[in-house]
Amino acid sequence: MPSPDYARCRRSCRTLLVPGWGSPRLCHSLLHLTYTESIFGHARRTAAVIDQEIQGQKVVTRRTFLGTATAAGATTLLGGNVQTVARADTSPSDAARELQARDAIRAVNADTRRNYAALKADLANHLSPVIVVQNDYRGGLYSLVSNGQVRESLHPVDEIFELAKSIAHLPLGIFTIIAQYLPKQVPASQSARIDPHDLDMVAFKGPGDGWIQPLQDSSTTINTARRQLDEAKLPDDLQKSCANILDRARDFIADATRSRSFTMKSFEDFSGSVYPNIRTNMYWASKVQIEGVTDIMTRWRKQLGDDAWKGLYVVVFTIWTTSALNQNSIIIKKFMDPAQVDSHLIDISTAEIPSEPIPVALDNIARIVQDNIAAEMVFCTDTKLADALKGPEELLSGEILQLLGGAPGMQDQAH
Repeated sequence: MPSPDYARCRRSCRTLLVPGWGSPRLCHSLLHLTYTESIFGHARRTAAVIDQEIQGQKVVTRRTFLGTATAAGATTLLGGNVQTVARADTSPSDAARELQARDAIRAVNADTRRNYAALKADLANHLSPVIVVQNDYRGGLYSLVSNGQVRESLHPVDEIFELAKSIAHLPLGIFTIIAQYLPKQVPASQSARIDPHDLDMVAFKGPGDGWIQPLQDSSTTINTARRQLDEAKLPDDLQKSCANILDRARDFIADATRSRSFTMKSFEDFSGSVYPNIRTNMYWASKVQIEGVTDIMTRWRKQLGDDAWKGLYVVVFTIWTTSALNQNSIIIKKFMDPAQVDSHLIDISTAEIPSEPIPVALDNIARIVQDNIAAEMVFCTDTKLADALKGPEELLSGEILQLLGGAPGMQDQAH
């Protein structure tokens, strides 16, 4: 026969008003569970037991009711009427909602960037005509590209360019060997031209004799070139110029290694003595470069036809130290449509020339071309901002300058 406690629990179950708990079997199971727990003093029930009992029933979840029952809750059940049902707050915190919202905003830009990159990649296969110039020690590697495909690639400049510059670079080559051993004091004669901090960094080792062996090794290479110079069949004045540079270099090295010392003045005496010869070599390098680039640009223009040539894009890769008035850009400009040259001749300066210059060039031109159209459509009410998107100007530059007090903002410049 059921105990009085059991009967009391049963009456409590009848007064428990929870929607959807009308099943006699379910109510009986809950009653039995509650009674059993009151006997053993267990206030918590496992989720697995409740899930088995309420499977298929429309009930509040174990998290909102059963999962939050405590000993006090069990006592309430045994004591009679249940007035309220405790509910745990499972909603995200304010910080979590803020993070989710900001991530949703970032996702918009992620989609834009992904679609922008996809258009750019596809557009690169439709660019035509394009000439890519990779500046190098041979005067430049020229590549003609049509619809993303390389049609021809060559060095159009005569090798006299490379030979003349090779010898003209010799004073610089010797400098690179002795530079780290220079005295750190700037001579009075150079005080207006040499930054003491730069000299201190370059001469990071200071006076020593670590330069002697490398300089002797270089002398061996110089001697070989001097012995064979006549057989190179250079133009007469270039041959004489190269001979003098080599001879004066050998003399400087011999004096320095014999005395195991040098000064900035002794080096400048050497470099100053060969300056006229360096200028002769520069003349010959420039002459053959103009001739080589003129020949290839003339041939390609005839091959493409005047109509296609008007839309020509040219990308010239240079290192920063040769990016201003780059020799190839100066020559190429003469062969381009004057109305297009400012927007279609693209000089890209880098720390190092990319190993794959053509894909990099096409990627840059594709960006430029699609931005030209996007600028007019996206900023159709603001020509200043449209020009910024089409050109190298950063879109935020106007606003930043205005906030810094340096210039009117883009909104003030519109139209």
